[in-house]
Amino acid sequence: MAQDLLNCPVIERTMRRRGTKNMIRLLESSFHTPAIKLRRLSVLMAIHNSPRLSQHKIAQMTDLSSSMVNNYMKKLQQEGFVRVTGKTNRTQGYHLTAAGQKELFSLILEYSAENIRWYSAAKTQVAERLLRFHSEGIRSIALFGAAETAEVVHAALKDTPLTVKGIVDSNPSKQGIRFNGFVVQPPESLKEMNADAVLITSFARQEEIHGCIQQVLGSGMQVRKLSDL
Repeated sequence: MAQDLLNCPVIERTMRRRGTKNMIRLLESSFHTPAIKLRRLSVLMAIHNSPRLSQHKIAQMTDLSSSMVNNYMKKLQQEGFVRVTGKTNRTQGYHLTAAGQKELFSLILEYSAENIRWYSAAKTQVAERLLRFHSEGIRSIALFGAAETAEVVHAALKDTPLTVKGIVDSNPSKQGIRFNGFVVQPPESLKEMNADAVLITSFARQEEIHGCIQQVLGSGMQVRKLSDL
């Protein structure tokens, strides 16, 4: 049952990128304190993704020391979450037991719930700031930048009277993909969107993007930056 849950689309999307299974580097975030639960989740997820990994490789993937991984492995084995196969380092493998699969799924849900709470708080804060646009006479906007921050902005806009005309991105690899109900367009498409303003949702290359918008729409278009909200 737990294995089926781990293979469901929602969980798989958290463990895949561009169609290839990858380890989520949970400890890389500067906002996450490397607590015991997060370390356990990282180790369990590494084993789930690649049972043939050595402890040294798991340490590299989880940003933990080899000695720390060894301690977690011993603890997880004692708890019945991990079993070891093979008698030599070359043949040794680590596998999640049924209880280990359930533990991993439980930790994923707990981790996701905590992040959703942060996401909800961020969305509320962004929505409050976006309401200023309406008071300035802006009724419709186009988004520039199909990044993770744009997802927060788009979700926040649903709690405002503003209308989203579309989303553009200068990265050709993003153009043509679906993004929250919109197809990402090249910057030139801003002309057809007829938005009252353009919101730059990316924190990178903002001045370059601003210049691109002016080239397409002229200096008279109202341009806002997410960083200035």
